[in-house]
Amino acid sequence: MDARTRNFADVRAAMQRYVDQDILPGVSWTVLRGRGLVDQQCVGWADREAGTALRPDHIFRAFSNTKIFVTCAIMLLMEQRRIGLDDVVEKFLPQLGNRQVLKAGAADLADVEPARSSITIRQLLTHTSGLSYGLFDPGAVIFKAYNEARVLNPLTPLSDLIDKLAGLPLSYHPGTSWEYSVATDVLGRVVEVVSGKALDAFFKAHIYDPLGMTDTGFFVPESEQGRLVAYYRGADVLDPMKPGLFRNDDKPYPQAYRRPFPRLSGGGGLVTTMPDMLALVRALLPGSDTLLKPDTIEQMMRNQLPDGQNHSFRHPRCYSGQGLWTRRRCHLRADADRSVELRRGIPVGRCGRYALVDLPAGQYGRRLDGAARNGVLESVLFRVQAPRLRRRGRALSEADALFTKGDVGLSPALSSSGRTHSFRRRFPCRMSMVL
Repeated sequence: MDARTRNFADVRAAMQRYVDQDILPGVSWTVLRGRGLVDQQCVGWADREAGTALRPDHIFRAFSNTKIFVTCAIMLLMEQRRIGLDDVVEKFLPQLGNRQVLKAGAADLADVEPARSSITIRQLLTHTSGLSYGLFDPGAVIFKAYNEARVLNPLTPLSDLIDKLAGLPLSYHPGTSWEYSVATDVLGRVVEVVSGKALDAFFKAHIYDPLGMTDTGFFVPESEQGRLVAYYRGADVLDPMKPGLFRNDDKPYPQAYRRPFPRLSGGGGLVTTMPDMLALVRALLPGSDTLLKPDTIEQMMRNQLPDGQNHSFRHPRCYSGQGLWTRRRCHLRADADRSVELRRGIPVGRCGRYALVDLPAGQYGRRLDGAARNGVLESVLFRVQAPRLRRRGRALSEADALFTKGDVGLSPALSSSGRTHSFRRRFPCRMSMVL
């Protein structure tokens, strides 16, 4: 089967099995061929306990897909010549100048040395700035420091984030390595400073309204909270295919996404719907000029990491580094030890399994990163490089491989549990964009 057959019964059956086995509460998906709609379906539940079936208009926690919006905002400001990709960050946020860097093997925060260079906007976009997240490396000096400083505190504005980071060292010298980080939240503050608008106001004026996105924002209005999908965790974070789903609505913090909070997190604060994300995906396809100039989109898809660039993602399921503006040759793997399992967000903080997304060979696709069994959309744009694969002596097209035995490619995909079947084939690809 491939996208041209317009028959996705096997995909629906596979997703329904996960619902029936208590692996996913529900999944909704849209498949595109070019910009044309090929398939759109929903299976399962938006709220299992209430018996609410999943619909295309249900609202999902976008988590790290928020990063797509921030990067688009930065590129819009670049097109207006109000910001340069190689501008140093202290031009806009003076607190982040004159950085200190942890020495290799540092045992405490005092074991630092001066940074060899300033952080640039380009490095923030590619997660090569030296910043960390304080989420994925428990036991590390920087993990403890970020958490003690409450860097991710939702009760404070983005300006407070910058003040907190100003007093913390970098994990490595800017531009010398890669680590998924709060860099996109820092860029959100850059957008506010340069534009003179709060991040939500900038998004509305320059992204939501031009694209007709009516259900995307930093919280769900009270009148629409009946459309917010329930948030679940799985039975075992280290075994995403183990049956069992448990309600988790008050994570990552009480009332998250249900009311306004001071922190407009550019790294993971938005909610959205399938129709809204579909509008954004179409706007970012090559050749589009709805949101950004075609040359800007092409630049965003270009590999931004030099050969030999190190990646750091300390997590039980670490995977090759990504990040909006990052594209790198890698392998999609789901080996038994899962040591290099490729997932989002996305690297995304709240992900479990992933599904691959395929538009016909050589075009841009999307990947769903299953957030930790929750109602969340996590995605990546990537270009599949292997035009043909083989299985049991038979040549397979990319679409064949993606849709074989329940391994699905759906674009975009929203999971009310965030868990999907893992892609069990190996082939080279190039990372183009992360939300």
